[in-house]
Amino acid sequence: MIFNFTRTRPLAPPRSLADLSPGEAALVESLALPPAVADALMDLGLVAGSRVQAVRYAPGGDPVIYRVDGAEIALRRETTRHIAILSPEVVAP
Repeated sequence: MIFNFTRTRPLAPPRSLADLSPGEAALVESLALPPAVADALMDLGLVAGSRVQAVRYAPGGDPVIYRVDGAEIALRRETTRHIAILSPEVVAP
């Protein structure tokens, strides 16, 4: 019998845009939102592969201001939980 044991790193849990702290940036991976909402966000530049940066929180903590394509947009946590991102470590400043 041959046993082949290889060590694998555990996969990082998927991250969403809601996980970014102010100052962090990431790449958008996908949008899992209803078509009408996804279309509106894509019109604002929030498409797969785009760089997005969390800028600051609103005074109450929600919504969060994000910078996308030079524009700043405010998105609620309820919406950003459905936007998957690639790890911030892979994004160059």
